[in-house]
Amino acid sequence: MSRTVYVNGEYLPEEEARVSVFDRGFLFADGVYEVTSVLDGKLVDFDGHAKRLERSLGELEMANPVTRDELLEIHRELVTRNAITEGMVYLQITRGAADRDFAFPVDATPTIVLFTQSMPLIEKPTAKTGIKIVSIPDLRWGRRDIKTVQLLYPSMGKMVAKKAGADDAWMVQDDFVTEGTSNNAWIVSGNRIVTRHLGTEILHGITRAAVLRMAREVQMTVEERPFSLAEAKAADEAFVTSASAFVMPVVEIDGQPVGQGTPGPLSRRLREIYIDEMRAAAI
Repeated sequence: MSRTVYVNGEYLPEEEARVSVFDRGFLFADGVYEVTSVLDGKLVDFDGHAKRLERSLGELEMANPVTRDELLEIHRELVTRNAITEGMVYLQITRGAADRDFAFPVDATPTIVLFTQSMPLIEKPTAKTGIKIVSIPDLRWGRRDIKTVQLLYPSMGKMVAKKAGADDAWMVQDDFVTEGTSNNAWIVSGNRIVTRHLGTEILHGITRAAVLRMAREVQMTVEERPFSLAEAKAADEAFVTSASAFVMPVVEIDGQPVGQGTPGPLSRRLREIYIDEMRAAAI
């Protein structure tokens, strides 16, 4: 049975879903997106994703075609119709369809699309083994804080990693790690957890914000600052955070083991805390 997807106010079989060839998301990557995790059939940190969506839309002067409550209802309806117990809900809003012109159209109606993906999130094999990272130059545009659909360079980074026998890539600018291709980057040195501070250089991760809060609540020492690739390779532990990975240990960077080359105790503990709290708070 095919999935049910949501397109511009309609719930449709995925085979019947259509978007105009003149949609600016297709022609210009003129759109934003969010991905919300589903645990036990409930949405994880929905409000955080809804707020970041509003911020992304605002930065691009783009209208939101739905309210927060309408968006929540659509998410829940798709989870129900597709019987998603564990997985993701993907949301994309573009500026809409208009004749091809670099200038923003004044009368386009935004396009909104949502679909689900069923996948294991808690029992990921890599959560036990850790992932391997390679480093690549960060060649993206300067507004990485806006969650746009222009993801070609991160996709290229994933392929560089795959060809090198690794799982993902960390992007580096001026010798400092910015973030992963689809996640925020962290290291652990001694009793200090370090992740890059917020700015236009990185995405303001919803999972990142939750993990920072949880770490401080259990009296862990946290530093929000840039860290170099050399510092990461010399760290005791490393990990990434994202809506689909939660807290995922990193055990190797550019072929060099991180710490003991196995998932460290602090990253494992943070993953446990995150899953327990998010599961309890999901709506």
